[in-house]
Amino acid sequence: MPTIRNIRKVLKAKPTMEGAGVRLHRVFGFSEVPMFDPFLLLDDFRSDKPADYLKGFPWHPHRGIETITYVLKGDVEHGDSMGNKGVISSGDVQWMTAGSGIIHQEMPKGDPAGAMEGFQLWANLPKSQKMMAPRYRGVESRDIPEVARPGGVSIKIIAGRVGEVTGPVRDVVTEPEYLDVTVPAGTTFTHPTRRGHTVFAYVIGGKGYFCKEKKPFSHEVEGLNYFDMQWEPFVSNGMLVLFEDGDEIMVSTEGEPVRFLLVSGRPIGEPVAWYGPIVMNTEEELRVAFEEYRNGTFIKSGEQ
Repeated sequence: MPTIRNIRKVLKAKPTMEGAGVRLHRVFGFSEVPMFDPFLLLDDFRSDKPADYLKGFPWHPHRGIETITYVLKGDVEHGDSMGNKGVISSGDVQWMTAGSGIIHQEMPKGDPAGAMEGFQLWANLPKSQKMMAPRYRGVESRDIPEVARPGGVSIKIIAGRVGEVTGPVRDVVTEPEYLDVTVPAGTTFTHPTRRGHTVFAYVIGGKGYFCKEKKPFSHEVEGLNYFDMQWEPFVSNGMLVLFEDGDEIMVSTEGEPVRFLLVSGRPIGEPVAWYGPIVMNTEEELRVAFEEYRNGTFIKSGEQ
């Protein structure tokens, strides 16, 4: 019998400010890194107020990681030191491997009504790949397959596999899965996961139960207090579930549907030295990276 993953931890996204003054919600970051290996950070930049996001993320460097930007609503204009430039629009994904070094900018513009909805995930690279040549993959919404499962469940496959359908982002060293899942009301959904891989679900709409026993709050929930959670066992919009190990996850709903991002990847298990937009294995490697950025030798492949 497959083992259903229990809940290891529940987090609630917290407001923060990044870039040139973008107000967003950070789901996890620095302090949670050991638990989320190979993932480093998840930001939720949904807002219907242009003042929250228009200042954007002007030119800045990355090294040693991958950044994955998924836009649900609005546009994000981007450019980088490899000569790529364009717009990430509703339903599109930008999967950027910084590798040895890239300098880029991301400027959210929102939609005609002023709404901007998107998420950025950072994934670590192992030591053997940290200085690989940078690469950029822009995936348009029309190239992201959507499959239907029993009970009316709908799954958009950015990376990974559902049944016989594989997502467009492949050949990533940490073997990631990135799914956008909608489960209708009154439905139970199960999905196989690889043993030993880190798996989490971030709820972006509605609410659902993310464990078989429907008792996820047996321990303290970070970012919540008694009045926030009201001791109800469901997980709702803006909350993340990190799963323990197992063969599959189970999600069930009652009176309303739930939509969530389901992400998994193979842990790297290496030391993490992290400062700002650069993540290496040692403090010396960090020092070298920032010194190169200051003296203009940061870019190893292509010209800025």
